[in-house]
Amino acid sequence: MTATIRHRTASILGRSVFWREAGDPARQTILLLHGFPASSFMFRDLIPRLAARFHVVAPDLIGFGQSEAPAAGEFDYSFANLTRHVRALLEHLGVTSAIYYMQDYGGPVGFRLFAERPEQVVGFVIQNTNAYLEGVGEMPKQVFLPLWQERNATTEAAARGFLAAETTRFQYQVGARNPEAVSPDNWTLDQALLDRPGHDRAHLDLLADYQSNVAAYPAWQQAFRTWQPRTLILWGRHDPFFIPEGAEAYRRDLPGARLVWLDGGHFVLDEHAPAVAAEILAEFG
Repeated sequence: MTATIRHRTASILGRSVFWREAGDPARQTILLLHGFPASSFMFRDLIPRLAARFHVVAPDLIGFGQSEAPAAGEFDYSFANLTRHVRALLEHLGVTSAIYYMQDYGGPVGFRLFAERPEQVVGFVIQNTNAYLEGVGEMPKQVFLPLWQERNATTEAAARGFLAAETTRFQYQVGARNPEAVSPDNWTLDQALLDRPGHDRAHLDLLADYQSNVAAYPAWQQAFRTWQPRTLILWGRHDPFFIPEGAEAYRRDLPGARLVWLDGGHFVLDEHAPAVAAEILAEFG
């Protein structure tokens, strides 16, 4: 499992983008796309387990982790723009085909990349990220539907709850088989970055823009039906944000998808990195 993880930074579309990279670039690339409020740090235990077989690339989205976090007034915090920067990073690296591992926010980015250039996608690893309304739990519905209907001080105040320290910790510990196995470094690092002065506006912009992903669900589903990418679904079954019905819904359009339930919640890698790696290697190795 020994592997050297290279920590790299480059100017991508005029912004500093950070990524973790491991393995031989001549091998098949697997692109690891993190969720909210995380970063490529969430993949620290998974990358070494994949590096002997794959060229592993795990970027931090703009505004997350070690990538540049411009003020909201200086950058369009939208999923379309985050996707544009990931596409440009892949082009910078010369990656023309990849397996996409997607969790939470990583899903909309990966599915947008897929919709743009489906022929470049070797397959999906889907981990607690949605492309179906059935997968949206009551907790996010109660917060985000009002925000999408009218963005104002009241609806923003509710959404700010997703930026709070107790929510960040909850996202990591909810549904965990053994909460003591989940490192507090996860939420400590995430919260320190969320709490950068003025950065709340950037995240509120993304939460408001998430409705553009929901609007794109039918187009993504049609692309699934048309292209039938090889798909492995790894789902923490106790996730209150993206619920199990969302995992099952993929198989309507991707009947060949393999679904593996994990005894976990929204984030699963602290407890299940060896199992996740084994499933990926079994499916794509």
